[in-house]
Amino acid sequence: MILLTFNIINPDRIFENTGALKSEEILEITIQNTKALLRSLESQEILATFFIEISLIAHLDKLVKKIINDGHEISFYNIDSTIEQIELIKKNTEDLIGKQIRGIRMKEAAFDLSTIQSLRFTYVSLIEETALIFPFKRFERKAPYTEEHGLSILHDSISPYSQIPYNDFVFQMIPLSYYESMVIETIKKDEFVLVYLNSWQFTDFEKLQFEIPFYKKYRSGKKLQDKVDQFLIWMNENELASARIKDFAV
Repeated sequence: MILLTFNIINPDRIFENTGALKSEEILEITIQNTKALLRSLESQEILATFFIEISLIAHLDKLVKKIINDGHEISFYNIDSTIEQIELIKKNTEDLIGKQIRGIRMKEAAFDLSTIQSLRFTYVSLIEETALIFPFKRFERKAPYTEEHGLSILHDSISPYSQIPYNDFVFQMIPLSYYESMVIETIKKDEFVLVYLNSWQFTDFEKLQFEIPFYKKYRSGKKLQDKVDQFLIWMNENELASARIKDFAV
């Protein structure tokens, strides 16, 4: 089982905007990046989970409705919101889409899990750090899926043999054929693999002026979009099952 997920985060939340782009322009870039992903998913009839940054979601009503209408799942991505902000945005978003928001992606120990459960979340996807020295080797392997305080807890998937985690940077950098081999071996070991990418990775950083590390700019934009398309085609050709997280973590 492949759990395909995308984080929707404005790049100015992560990188310095040296070109002084207006917030509306950056928001439009994020929207267009996400719509391109939705077209790719639709063409291959694959469903995914979209984690939207909490401070951003109130500005994306039309995009949120499109994601839901296309059959995908909406969850939250927390960077620095308070519990009170999360509770308010959760209620407003659920009123907008007429569905329960079941998941949140956050750093480990950002909030007490009992508090998260009290807000009627059913699962937590934990954020791992992706510094340059981090992504390719990590020898401490956590259980990929546990249950605590009535919540399903998902850690980053890790290839059982190469020990390479499935973070955004790894998908962007390593050859697709090797990544596909990782997916197969991980499914055999863990029965599922959690894959994620960020919307900002599909931005054309050659045209837009952001202060971004060279290794995060490498093979981004259209090159990464093409790679995602190839990966989705490969999933279907190999008849690999996929699911939204809410359908898996029940």
